[in-house]
Amino acid sequence: MMKTTCLIIIAMIAATLIPQSPAHAEKPNVLFLIADDLNTALSGFGHKQCKTPNLDRLAQRGVKFQNMHCQYPVCGASRASIMSGLYPYSNLTLGNEGTLRGSMPNVVTLSQTFRNNGYYAGRVSKIYHMGIPFEIIDGTAESDDPFSWDTAINIKAPEQNAPGELTNWSPKDKGSQSFTGVIASSGDSEHADGMAADRAIEMLNQVKDKPFFLAVGFVRPHVPLVAPKKYFDQYDREAMEAPEVPENDLDDVPGIIRNYKRNSTTYGVTPELHKGLLQAYYASVSYMDAQVGRVLDALEEKGLADNTIVVFTSDHGYLLGHHHKYQKQHLFEEATRVPFIISVPWLKDQHGRSTTKITELVDLYPTLAELASLPAPDTLQGTSLKPLLVDTESSSWKKDQAFTISRSGGESIRTMDYRFTQWGFGENGSELYDLKKDPGEFTNQANSPEYAAVVKMLRAQLIAKRDAAGFKQNQAAIVGKPGKGKQKK
Repeated sequence: MMKTTCLIIIAMIAATLIPQSPAHAEKPNVLFLIADDLNTALSGFGHKQCKTPNLDRLAQRGVKFQNMHCQYPVCGASRASIMSGLYPYSNLTLGNEGTLRGSMPNVVTLSQTFRNNGYYAGRVSKIYHMGIPFEIIDGTAESDDPFSWDTAINIKAPEQNAPGELTNWSPKDKGSQSFTGVIASSGDSEHADGMAADRAIEMLNQVKDKPFFLAVGFVRPHVPLVAPKKYFDQYDREAMEAPEVPENDLDDVPGIIRNYKRNSTTYGVTPELHKGLLQAYYASVSYMDAQVGRVLDALEEKGLADNTIVVFTSDHGYLLGHHHKYQKQHLFEEATRVPFIISVPWLKDQHGRSTTKITELVDLYPTLAELASLPAPDTLQGTSLKPLLVDTESSSWKKDQAFTISRSGGESIRTMDYRFTQWGFGENGSELYDLKKDPGEFTNQANSPEYAAVVKMLRAQLIAKRDAAGFKQNQAAIVGKPGKGKQKK
């Protein structure tokens, strides 16, 4: 008996003395990279024209989530949801008004959880909402959350005032969200995302010897579409392919959303201008991709890659002529679906794989907490993605719908087979798309007798989901929030 006990004690001591692989260190680093207004226009996600070699190589070192959806397709609300781990109905950040902590004074944010557990938490550029381009021009971040960071770095860049060829691909729209572009004559580090990469690399130098959570916000391809000329030169403007959309596509959608951000009423983009717009958008994406590559290279050069979880995503999707519409705050696939990559160095068996399981951005917070073995608030509403990082086809993944809300009481659930959307909290019309037969979401079946049972089923699921997401609890506040009506840009 004594001999057995001694052997056990010796084994336990030996286990503590054997060096642990850096990939399984007690405190893995996190590098969180987020783009702005980026749909799935990445070559690694199957886009035919946009070139994103650096994000493609990140995907080869991680897992691509090809059915990832945001919770509100506008910057402020989506980012607040990501950082709080809560649906917008629970954190009451609806649209771009207010701040997350203004709605929830005691919220413990994603980076704050890491900070509370011995991590250095840093921010570079846009993580919470920022008014682009004006806050980049001014170098401010009025909606930031200081409790989330040890260090916060704002970027000050010229945006549409940069030297170069200035264009506007949306002649009807004269506001701050117009499709202004600049074929810039200056270099990468003279513009916002190059500056953000520079500062992120500097911060890596400063924190490389301590566990860190570093969040880096890239503002492209948010308008203005500014990029150095060499990125525009990667694309033949005349070869740009616009989305194919039926002429009468919007005839069957509810009136409350039919003309919102519609090309004919808001933008006036002609077929010729559309080619230039796409070239400018893709050039901005490629410029952003190059800056991501610089940060990833620095991670390697500093010997940090083997112990750093890397996440890349966007705050929401973006319409570029899809459904004869542009920009965000819609509830079509192009607005809700986002690119999403997680690279976990020690889960090598799944590197280079992808999953089409339905997932949501609200799932990021519990995922990172679990991967870092940190206690997370029990109020989180997402589900850890770790089962899919271990096995992209995991049968244990039970989430079967994504829930997204938008302006004017718009609510949508996306299942594997359908998208069901209702407006005005169900009072102003509905949409149903059979994604197996109609993946482009062109034919609204909400009033079709053939789909009556499906509509009934999905409406019940939507109401149950929205109540679980906080609607019933906060209904009085929600219906009076600006998110019910038109948001400021």
